[in-house]
Amino acid sequence: MEGLPFLPGNTFVDPTKSKFHISQSLGYKNGYALPKRPERGVGGTQLFHNQLSESELDELANFSPTLTYGQAKQAPPAAFIPAHVAWDKKVLKFSGYYKQTVHESPEEYYRVRPVEIFYYLEDDSISVIEPHVENSGMPQGKLIKRQRLPKNDQGDSWHWKDINLGMNITFYGKNFHITNCDKFTSDFLESEGIIVNEPQQIPLDPYITKRAEAAALRTYDTPSSFDKLKQFKELDRKVLRFFCVWDDRDQMFGEMRPFVLHYYLVDDTLEVREVHTPNDGRDPFPVLIGRHKVPKNRFDLPSSFPSVVMEISDQEIKQYFTPKDFEIGKTLSIYGRRFLIYDCDNFTKGFYYNHFGTTNFAPVEVKGMAKELPKMEIAEYNNFGSIEDSLQSCNSLIPQPPKKDFIKMLENDHRELRFEAIMDTMRPEDKGRRFIITYRLADDMLTIYEPPVRNSGIIGGKFLERTRVAKPGSSLEKPLYYGPQDFYIGAVIEIFKHRFVITNADAFVLKYMEEHRGQFPEQTVSSVREKVGEYAGPQETMKGGPMKVQRQPGDLELMVRQVRAQLKKIAITDKARVDEMFLRYNNDRTGYIDINNLRDLCKRLQLPIDDDVLCAVICQITSDPEGRVNLEDFRQFIEST
Repeated sequence: MEGLPFLPGNTFVDPTKSKFHISQSLGYKNGYALPKRPERGVGGTQLFHNQLSESELDELANFSPTLTYGQAKQAPPAAFIPAHVAWDKKVLKFSGYYKQTVHESPEEYYRVRPVEIFYYLEDDSISVIEPHVENSGMPQGKLIKRQRLPKNDQGDSWHWKDINLGMNITFYGKNFHITNCDKFTSDFLESEGIIVNEPQQIPLDPYITKRAEAAALRTYDTPSSFDKLKQFKELDRKVLRFFCVWDDRDQMFGEMRPFVLHYYLVDDTLEVREVHTPNDGRDPFPVLIGRHKVPKNRFDLPSSFPSVVMEISDQEIKQYFTPKDFEIGKTLSIYGRRFLIYDCDNFTKGFYYNHFGTTNFAPVEVKGMAKELPKMEIAEYNNFGSIEDSLQSCNSLIPQPPKKDFIKMLENDHRELRFEAIMDTMRPEDKGRRFIITYRLADDMLTIYEPPVRNSGIIGGKFLERTRVAKPGSSLEKPLYYGPQDFYIGAVIEIFKHRFVITNADAFVLKYMEEHRGQFPEQTVSSVREKVGEYAGPQETMKGGPMKVQRQPGDLELMVRQVRAQLKKIAITDKARVDEMFLRYNNDRTGYIDINNLRDLCKRLQLPIDDDVLCAVICQITSDPEGRVNLEDFRQFIEST
């Protein structure tokens, strides 16, 4: 490697080299960093300092590259910056004044009005503004809005080079004297080679000076400890309230009427308000005497005052009502009306205790203040309609329907408790009459049906329409109605002066009582359980039908004959109607109808028979174990005697 020339392609990497770092070029001596040259270069060659001689260094210093390589390229010019960008938000501020001549005033001839002149460098515009002085009585603010101001008749405009301290400038015929400027303005003018003159003081205004001297010699009267301003600050929204009566019973149709007197401490005014009660027969005017200062004696006027043509003013009135004039038990005459103060509120009591030392605030007993209206009495129930409907006509002029319990109606929809009863009476013709009492759980209404009995002389059917029945002896304000707990075997129910004794119940009644044991006494449930039994027969095939009452064979046979008699009346008048009723339920054209169709048919004919009676009717019509009825058997059952 040492014999090869130092040319590209003749250098090789030293395979024995193990250190490839570059030595540092700074060293520290006495705490200072000093540059030092490495012993060898990057390529391994040794570096020496001061390798050039003094003559070579001088030659290099005098070396001019332009003589060898020619003229260098000219640098591009700097970017153009417009004036509105270079001078944006740079404003010169000058302070000065102008004199305003005052005409027709013996106290002053002119006024000195200070101004501030703003010069905007971006567009050479000028604005003149007069500082606002509070309560000066003169319009101040912007005198000349921002614009370029003409300097002469040749069309020249004012420039910042034309403005300096201590000189007069004319804007639109008004002379302004420049007295001072801010530091930015002075620095800018000096940087542009303009010598800034010494600042001056704005002269004093002789009128303002004269007013200041007069104000120094002016004397002031110390306000009283209770002036109007203090009265407003301390007594605003503080009102004395007195309860009084106006006794006018010495006049024809006069009476004693209650009023409330308000005394406003903030301005010593008072008002009198009426106390209205419901249906008192008076117009709804709340204020009897409006709020104003009320004189003690309005007619205490000099005899020479022309009251016919002039109104009374504050100069004629000598005394007004003050808090000292009000006292419990005292009678005041306000505009000819005598008001007796009999009580006041707690704030008024505290005010009189703190300011006047009053401790006796016992109210005065006033009799005959106002007549109490008679209370509305509910009229006696006339037994027409329900008690709730009759009560609505007493509560309002236009009766409204009574409110219903819709939750109860939804929960107990189509739920009915049926009981068998006999009439408890002394009449022999009414002792054998049977009734079916239906209690509807949705709205607590009762329905009484009397099954018709042949040759009894009494027309059966509905004995009582659906209605709520109140217990005997209950008041009209809070009536007590019959509930499910009042119906048990042996119970006596009085309905509109008719007494009924419960003798039997439906099987659904027992089921409902067992499901709601908390609502019924145990004796009621036991009495119904002992009386009601399960009926074995075609009833077992009824779909969804509840267990019905087990009756005596004689009673059951009697009710079957009554049903047959009602159906026979229809067949006598119109035989085709029997076939039509039967075929209406024979939708599948099998020639049979089941027990549910027969029950619906009886309801359409207004025959509300029980399920046990219906089962007995089916047993006499057909012997089918499934309880089905054909048309021919149905005809024979109706036509047989």
